[in-house]
Amino acid sequence: MQMRTLFLATICLFTTALNTVAAATTSSQIRDAAAGFIEAWAEQQALQNLDVRFTVGNIDSRLTLAACNSPLETTFTTDPLSTTSPSVLVSCSGERPWRMYVTSSVEVHGPALVAARPLARGERLTATVLQERQIQINASRRGILTDPEQISGMLVRRPVNAGSPITPDLLEAPNAIERGDHVIIMAKSTVFSVSSRGKALASASVGEQVLVENLRSSRTVRATVTAPGRVEIPM
Repeated sequence: MQMRTLFLATICLFTTALNTVAAATTSSQIRDAAAGFIEAWAEQQALQNLDVRFTVGNIDSRLTLAACNSPLETTFTTDPLSTTSPSVLVSCSGERPWRMYVTSSVEVHGPALVAARPLARGERLTATVLQERQIQINASRRGILTDPEQISGMLVRRPVNAGSPITPDLLEAPNAIERGDHVIIMAKSTVFSVSSRGKALASASVGEQVLVENLRSSRTVRATVTAPGRVEIPM
């Protein structure tokens, strides 16, 4: 009788241990969830002509978390288009919730505009000084540019080496008004508008404010540049 009781107790302990193992979320399952998530994201980027290569970081094989009675949730914690090492948050929102961060290494290659030759500070961009090239676009956190029409006419803030990507921080809009230019001043309200002639007392680009002398009244007003040779003041 004692032997039978001991045998049954051993079986119960063994069964409990098996159930505990079976009821756990393993490191392999967590890693597979992260890899599957990045793979699905990579397939979406391929539709945008982007080539994604990635590896998922190792997870301690001894790690076990509570079993999840709902599908594992996955999301990037940082933008993979602006960093080469985004983390993937794998989480369970079931009865016994948990969260796990999985490291990864991601390379995103795609077309971007680069300088076709060395560019000097203050040089105006045209299609002839730009070329499209495949680069690792997430190697720089400053972003990339792909449409030459959107940056044609922009000025270069600082020297750029041949082959260097053209990033937004390298560019500035040219002045729409230079100091001494004669401009049209539009005084606008919700009901009507009145125009007059003036002279710019400083240089400015579209969207910036500039002091303008009204040539009729000799008054100096602060106006917003709306287009080359045109400024606007509220009434």
